[in-house]
Amino acid sequence: MPDDIDDQLEDEETFEKSAPADRDEAGPLDEAEAPVRPYIDLGGLRIVPRQGLQMRLEVEEATKRVVAVTLEHDGSTVQLQPFAAPRSEGIWGAVRGIVAEQLERQGATVEEAEGLLGPELRCTLQPGPDGQARAVRVLGVDGPRWMLQGIVAGRAATDEDAIAGIVEIYRSTVVCRGETPMPPRELIPLHAPKPA
Repeated sequence: MPDDIDDQLEDEETFEKSAPADRDEAGPLDEAEAPVRPYIDLGGLRIVPRQGLQMRLEVEEATKRVVAVTLEHDGSTVQLQPFAAPRSEGIWGAVRGIVAEQLERQGATVEEAEGLLGPELRCTLQPGPDGQARAVRVLGVDGPRWMLQGIVAGRAATDEDAIAGIVEIYRSTVVCRGETPMPPRELIPLHAPKPA
């Protein structure tokens, strides 16, 4: 998420939480709601291991800090980032508007649509070095004191069958916000999995 997003959000109106009605049962789950089972522990996120799932950590060059987790499955990817949020209101509504504006400034076409998790962005990015325009979907769900953003690329960006599989992976994720005070919209710390 771009650095200037905090400044733009300061004057924003407040938003209701945006989440599926069954979020506390079907996910994405809060640490307090998660069943006991094997997870890949990445600090702010826990990922359910599954057959054919590839995982890549996105690391900020200057600070060497992990800033996102990208999961790849069956020709699609979803990049996950957990953000701190207030207890009583959601941030996905405000963040969605700012992400849309920034993508449009970069020449993308952006449409807000109702997806499997609620409001999402469906975007066509400017052609890359290969001359191909790329489609992405930006998902977000507000939980208790956090928001989980997902950027979907590959088959699931345009294929309704493939998006269902990626949403299932997204919803199986557990967000571990912790008790440390954090300002809203700060990235919840992530780390590489510890060796077993």
